[in-house]
Amino acid sequence: MSLWQKLACVVLALVLCASVAANWLAPAGYAKQYREATDAPPSRAHWLGTDEMGRDRFARVLYGTRISLLLAPAAALLSTLMAALIGGLAGYLGGIWARVAMAVTDLFLSLPWLFLLITARALMPLNVSPLVSVLVTFMLLGLLGWTTAARVLCTNAASLRGSDFVRQARAAGLPAQRLFWVHVVPNLKPVLYAQFWISIPVFILTEANLGILGLGVAEPMPSWGSLLKELEGLVSIGEEPWKFVPLILLVVVVTSFQVLLSKQEEMAA
Repeated sequence: MSLWQKLACVVLALVLCASVAANWLAPAGYAKQYREATDAPPSRAHWLGTDEMGRDRFARVLYGTRISLLLAPAAALLSTLMAALIGGLAGYLGGIWARVAMAVTDLFLSLPWLFLLITARALMPLNVSPLVSVLVTFMLLGLLGWTTAARVLCTNAASLRGSDFVRQARAAGLPAQRLFWVHVVPNLKPVLYAQFWISIPVFILTEANLGILGLGVAEPMPSWGSLLKELEGLVSIGEEPWKFVPLILLVVVVTSFQVLLSKQEEMAA
């Protein structure tokens, strides 16, 4: 592991620890309103100031970071499992199963899935609870983000289907189901790990895009998207620079994941 990758691990660990400790670092919570200090600049009481509703921006950054860093991996895990099941199984079975699975995959790939997310999220009731909006948003990400990984896994599983050790296991009478889980899936682990790590920053950025459009996590629960939406009214960077903290944090986290991805790609190669 290179120096940059070690630094990326340290940065992600610090950000994750700070977000998990949000209850202790910002005990007032993300929804409490300080009516006497609306849209206030940074102070000793409010390190990043308050928003237009008087809510502590530092607390909202911590809680919004926690939502993205905990649920984006969960969505990535869901999409990776679906890719392994659909793509890996299709490549292993081959024939008509592979053609049907890849036809469905190509159909999903041809659709603008960001617009599908926007449409699905917009169809939800406006008064949906924040917790439900979080779960639905990241579940949609997981259910719609498996297609690219499925094609990669299908190709790799198809190459394993004709390998010598699979033929020997089949000749020894090993059941097809056990052969798939015991011999094929373990050999797909490097690709699965790489696809999992690739999906995390993609889902973080996608949720941020939905939040900017007002279709992400419902208020009053914060997310990086809703925090970035505050930048719409800024005229210049020097006007209120503390509002750029969520953007800087998002860039740092996504960049750290990209640095770690180089290691995963080496493992998958």
